[in-house]
Amino acid sequence: MIAGGKGMSKRSDKLVDIFFDDVPYGEETMRAKARVRARLAEMAEKLPFSSLAENYHSLEKLAVLAGYTPEDAHRWESTEDVLDAKATVAAFRSCRWVAYLTAALCCLTFTALLWAILYGVARENYFFAVLTLFLLGSGCVTLLVIAFSKKVKKRSGAKIAAEGYIYLRTASDKYVKRLLNACALFTAAVFVFEMTELDFYIFGNSKVAELIESMLTNYLLVAIPLFFLIKNAMLLWAVRKWTNIPDGRRFRTHLFGVIIFSVAYWSVSMLAMVFFRQGIAYPADYVLYASIVFVFCILLYDVTFRKTLCYRNFVLNKVRLSAVLVAVLLCLAFLGMNRDTWYTQPYINALARVAHTPSSIVYNEETGVYTITPAAESFKILHLTDIHLGGSLFSRKKDLLALQACYREIAYSKPDLVIVTGDLCFPMGVMSLSFNNSAPVQQFAAFMRNVGIPWAFTFGNHDTESLASMKKDDLVEVYKSLSFKTSGNLLFPYVQPNITGRNNQLIEVRNRDDSLLTALFLIDSNAYLGGGLSSYDYIRDDQVEWYAGEVRRLQAEEGRQISSLAFFHIPLQQYRTAYELYLAGSEEVTYHFGENNESFREQFSCSEYDSAIFETMVSLGSTTGTFCGHDHYNNASITYRGIRLTYGMSIDYLAMPGIAKDTAQRGAELVTIYQDASWDVVQIPLVSITE
Repeated sequence: MIAGGKGMSKRSDKLVDIFFDDVPYGEETMRAKARVRARLAEMAEKLPFSSLAENYHSLEKLAVLAGYTPEDAHRWESTEDVLDAKATVAAFRSCRWVAYLTAALCCLTFTALLWAILYGVARENYFFAVLTLFLLGSGCVTLLVIAFSKKVKKRSGAKIAAEGYIYLRTASDKYVKRLLNACALFTAAVFVFEMTELDFYIFGNSKVAELIESMLTNYLLVAIPLFFLIKNAMLLWAVRKWTNIPDGRRFRTHLFGVIIFSVAYWSVSMLAMVFFRQGIAYPADYVLYASIVFVFCILLYDVTFRKTLCYRNFVLNKVRLSAVLVAVLLCLAFLGMNRDTWYTQPYINALARVAHTPSSIVYNEETGVYTITPAAESFKILHLTDIHLGGSLFSRKKDLLALQACYREIAYSKPDLVIVTGDLCFPMGVMSLSFNNSAPVQQFAAFMRNVGIPWAFTFGNHDTESLASMKKDDLVEVYKSLSFKTSGNLLFPYVQPNITGRNNQLIEVRNRDDSLLTALFLIDSNAYLGGGLSSYDYIRDDQVEWYAGEVRRLQAEEGRQISSLAFFHIPLQQYRTAYELYLAGSEEVTYHFGENNESFREQFSCSEYDSAIFETMVSLGSTTGTFCGHDHYNNASITYRGIRLTYGMSIDYLAMPGIAKDTAQRGAELVTIYQDASWDVVQIPLVSITE
């Protein structure tokens, strides 16, 4: 035997490929090629490669070596009745579109069946409607499969030009790899779907109706892999009908192996999740880690054993690879930006309680009104605004600075109540690289619980951004879970008036004889009108009616004109009007303190709509002061038409570019309400606190 072994065999195979590369593909041609390859391999054991190359330098010579005639070789090379490369590509693309449509329709049909099953018991009419859709879908799928089969069989056994064969061989490689991975992905998706529902039902103690809603919501997790599985299986079947896949038996072995491994892996994972559920604190994380390990196993298989099935195991498509990597990174970034993080918790846990004389607080379950009876002769409210906690790894330093600033203000002023007028968090994705608005809320609630001062708040425009991890209703439920019955110091109402807004509430401050000292109105100025980030909302008419109704009710109960203050986030148009009159030297306004230096977009970021709330306040004569935030560099306090309009000094270290380095605008206001219901407010700039 000539030395060389496998090396000689590869060289002889390459010699065969050289002469057969330009020969049109056909079943006879492929059988002849295999026979020539085997015969030349035998000769390679007896002769050196140079002799093989010299003696068998043409297709006719190779044909004779394998027992064929020169005429057979000429017939193989004939281009008569050969499907050219362009027609081959067109035929396959036609099949591909049918496969895509069939797979999509299959997924929709299975979805209709799932809906029919899950909703069938409770909603008979709905059940029959969806079942009808399922039957129609099944019929359409059947017709498409028949049409696909006819298209494939029409080209089966045809002679194909060499370029067309190379195209199909590349497609064979592609769909062998895709089908194997699709089987693994679909199996994983089915089990992850089941584990997600187990998490929702078993760990969450949910009702059957809630489980059904969850299953219908998460079904997309299974539908997408099912689409790829059906599509890849159909196209691989088409390629196999037109060409020979390398070692079809070996492919089936690999396919069954991938399926068996996937089912076994996820079965064990799911059983472990159920068996050890008492010790699993975060089931969602368990499923995530199991998925990561599974993906690693499949990738390991892809780079090792799978290569025996393909001409080329990996084909580097830079554009597709870049797109996939970008998509994966964006998904991971989005998931990461929605996760709760607790980087400020060590600081919060170490806080000392602020000494103060606690007031008596009573909550009315029916009206949602909190009643505060101060222990001291006066009642002090610290107004904080625009704290802007990011709640992420990237914002941790600025979050810590914001909480430290809040603590210094509270410890210095020792208020009886803290009111935050919006933008407690900043789930915008920019600056903090976070969409999470749950963790910042819970962190600030923990902060205030440790500080020990009662607090309330109004929503700001940033608290429930469109991409935030929690929408309005979800965040309201978080606040309810943290409210007075749980924390003892968050005065968030468990019932709300049926009006526009996320939180509109009345807090009554009463004297020891139960007479009303002051009413505090916390009103939601809402967020956006839909015309962009600068198109701010306003206090709507139904909110104004609620405010007016509460003022009239309290005045009727007290039998006198009552005193009240209002807190909201977005300034009224009158804030701009009052400042412009002040700059013009008008006697219509009285300037008290502060400056309006906002310049980021507009000096006054109020709504383009003039809310009726100000005119209503003037006509009722109850509210003598309003407090807002929103414009971080505005902090002037000006009386206009009998109402003192006060901008709060902001806390923000995060939201506005460069604001962390600025100091003059940062601070709070201390509102002191006296026994005769008169009140005053002073600024407490953070830089003025030296203790």
